[in-house]
Amino acid sequence: MKKQKPLSTGHSRREFLKGAATAAAGFYLVPRHVLGGPGFTAPSDKIVIAGIGAGGKGQSDINSMYQSGHAEIGYLCDVDDRRAATSRERFPKAKYYKDYRELLEKEQKNIDAVTISTPDHNHAVMTMAAMQLGKHVYVQKPLTHDIYEARMLTQAAEKYKVVTQMGNQGSSGDGVRRMVEWYDAGLIGEATKVWCWTNRPVWPQGIQWPEQGTTPPKELDWDLWLGTAPYKEYVDNLVPFNWRGWWDYGTGALGDMACHIMEPPFRALDLGYPTEAECSVGSVYVGEFQRGYFPDGCPPSSHVTLKFKMPSGKDLEFHWMDGGIQPTRPEELGPNEQMGDGGNGVIIEGSKGKMMCSTYGINPMLLPTSREDGKKVPKTIPRVENGDNGHYAQWVKACVAGHGSKEFKELSSPFSIAGPLTESVLMGNLAIRSYDVRKPRENGGYDYPGRGIKLVWDGPNMKVTNFDEANQFVKREYREDWSLGV
Repeated sequence: MKKQKPLSTGHSRREFLKGAATAAAGFYLVPRHVLGGPGFTAPSDKIVIAGIGAGGKGQSDINSMYQSGHAEIGYLCDVDDRRAATSRERFPKAKYYKDYRELLEKEQKNIDAVTISTPDHNHAVMTMAAMQLGKHVYVQKPLTHDIYEARMLTQAAEKYKVVTQMGNQGSSGDGVRRMVEWYDAGLIGEATKVWCWTNRPVWPQGIQWPEQGTTPPKELDWDLWLGTAPYKEYVDNLVPFNWRGWWDYGTGALGDMACHIMEPPFRALDLGYPTEAECSVGSVYVGEFQRGYFPDGCPPSSHVTLKFKMPSGKDLEFHWMDGGIQPTRPEELGPNEQMGDGGNGVIIEGSKGKMMCSTYGINPMLLPTSREDGKKVPKTIPRVENGDNGHYAQWVKACVAGHGSKEFKELSSPFSIAGPLTESVLMGNLAIRSYDVRKPRENGGYDYPGRGIKLVWDGPNMKVTNFDEANQFVKREYREDWSLGV
């Protein structure tokens, strides 16, 4: 078997994917009939999971872990009793907490792993707290709210020797692996441009924060929900979904979809940190020639351009578009052929051709679609059992096997990969937020020095080198009594 190279925060994805190419993809356990009859799984082949965030996506995450057959749901945690109700009914023996800190303090000896499916702004503190206790972690995308947090979690995962996975399930799909194999086989030559797009946001965005607060529901612990974010009064229509459009809590369309959509080209092209970022954003006008200024919230649409260095030394243009904005259809695509999945997609342009896929890397194809040479490319990368549906079980089995195991090395989205991907995603948000930086003029009005420029990014040091005001968005200041613990 080809020797594995150490995983790092830069390049390693090709080695990661191919290092186990000759290894069996299955998970080896003592046969169930030997241990206790058909359907029996020995306790030593199971992990006890605490689910932080038990409603919505958390509910489906917890169910998927349980369905792997190698996990017991021992504990549930949610700040909103209403959202947790279904999971509590589904797992009546699971002990319930509202504060994840109390859960981890009291039950640390009883749990093996933690799933985190909460709003973005609390991902990092919860994840770090669990890892520092030696617990394996599964975290919904995006991994973190800030670039700094992503770097810290990536480093901590290796420091504490825990098994990690981000919830971008398409990374376990066959489509992503096929695109890597096509690219490595040279079917499109060297990549020159990437286009990624989404129809998100599908929640209110680019609007003013409500002026009037109200009383939170009795089932919701509002202070715990705020967590690391600055204190504000509770407002209607924020919980449980629309927080995504506000910078204190969410990461906009990029945070919601880019870990799914940018992941296939990020992996296929073996990208590291971007070197530049620039953007344009959509506007909301509140009067004639009167542009609304709502810096608390994400814009209604945006176009971000990142630059990456390719192995040849050439620059790669990487475009992200949201709010329904899409790139021009490639000439190789027929007039009635769908681009991506209609609302979302990826096109990678190369020196010898192009390839395209839908969200999660689904339905990869070479362009024009009449090309047949892709069928001749051998499968060199191990597939995940059940594809993207096996993303959860893959992590559970790696937790059972342990850090450094074969199962660990075959994970689709450990923090060593998910961390740098998330940093690139959030670099787009850094550019978008820099667009709204304003300074008052002496004679009235404002200047917007972050508009019409490109940001030069020092990836290893997490710093914009030509516009210092942008660096305030690399790392947030948490509310008092909240800390990342590093």
